Amino acid sequence: MSKKQINLGVFLMGTGHHMASWRHPEVPADGFEDFKYYQEIAEIAEKGKLDMLFLSDGLSFNRLSHPAEIVRFDPLTLLPALAAVTSQIGLAATASTTYNEPFHIARKFSSMDHLSKGRSAWNVVTSYYEHEANNFTKEKHLAHDLRYERADEFVEVVKGLWDSWESDAFIRDKDAGVYFDSRKLHTLNHEGKHFYVKGPLNSSRSPQGRPVIVQAGSSEAGTTLAAKTADVIFTAQQTLEDAQSFYQKVKRKVLESGRNPDEVKIMPGVSPFIGKTEAEAREKYKQLQDLIVPEVGLDFLSDYLGGMDFSNYSLDDPLPADIPKTNGNQSRRELIIDLARREDLTIRQLYKRVAGSRGHWTIFGTPEQIADQLEEWIIKEGADGFNLMFQTLPGGLTEFIDEVIPVLQQRGLFREKYNGVTLRGHLGLSIPESRYAEVKVK
Repeated sequence: MSKKQINLGVFLMGTGHHMASWRHPEVPADGFEDFKYYQEIAEIAEKGKLDMLFLSDGLSFNRLSHPAEIVRFDPLTLLPALAAVTSQIGLAATASTTYNEPFHIARKFSSMDHLSKGRSAWNVVTSYYEHEANNFTKEKHLAHDLRYERADEFVEVVKGLWDSWESDAFIRDKDAGVYFDSRKLHTLNHEGKHFYVKGPLNSSRSPQGRPVIVQAGSSEAGTTLAAKTADVIFTAQQTLEDAQSFYQKVKRKVLESGRNPDEVKIMPGVSPFIGKTEAEAREKYKQLQDLIVPEVGLDFLSDYLGGMDFSNYSLDDPLPADIPKTNGNQSRRELIIDLARREDLTIRQLYKRVAGSRGHWTIFGTPEQIADQLEEWIIKEGADGFNLMFQTLPGGLTEFIDEVIPVLQQRGLFREKYNGVTLRGHLGLSIPESRYAEVKVK
């Protein structure tokens, strides 16, 4: 029996996911504002036959952020440009349901899907930076549960707009003078609590049925939305046991939503450090950790913990018991608190851990050891694949493509060539039926 294939994406984060990566001697400090830099990364990832590039986003300035998040390209500007210089790798862009309208999002992602010949994906977020509200004529963020309620309806409207045209609606018969079959055009006429959208979309059906939907929420509301709507779930777990628990929970929710669990790929973030020995890999990590400016690392941790004031604590104290609640990223807040408690970390140790991978799994070793750890999570049902979070770019990605991918290929765990062009094809996902095609079958 053939082995289960690992899905692999690469999460682009400026000069790398480590907040001090820009200080590394082999990293171009201004790379994240240079298109050629992103083009090089995309070409390396496509050479390695990875499934997709994943680009996060935020809609405000935050001085406490990772340096790559202080100024950055809009994903729906950058990724279509990368579509023109690549031919097969998927392109996943983040766009908020809180500060956009469904018609805009449906049209933009449909356009990118056509321009890339079926390689686009929408990472659905509800926005957790509270000050984003001030850039959109609002005094404060919507409450967490209300953001997800709005997101649920938002996604359904977008999917409905993507079904506006059946795949064979455009006849373009020059002799008969018929451009499209009007019977295969459908008007949405959505009226809900949050949106009134008539439609139809002025973009034809996606080359892959519809763009892939990615969702990154791990809270109860987030996993419920993901189970109902997502094709790929991006998550953060530190241990195999936690990953298995999350995997089982979400797959069960997918089934309860009337969907096939095999059609939803769970891809935790992972940050690999590769060396000729495990000691060498850990030394690479230490070198980056030593580049963290303490004040910046502490501010970064404070931001994730809802603005926690550490001024009355020593950096060598344990994390205080009383952590403020937040209307932002609740699941990440809990993960970081659990990490501190489980490993008995001091405040200094915790901000260093968070500065590197923001709560995601970090692994060390030779190429074979890295492959072993990834394979274990796949075999033991902690994941279907991984979103790779390299601490420095493009160096970390290059190492992984050159050294780890061949090991995974030798084990029969990863493709040696792309078998198609669309992102759904790379992920092993079927093409979704139009809701109107389903009505006709019934």
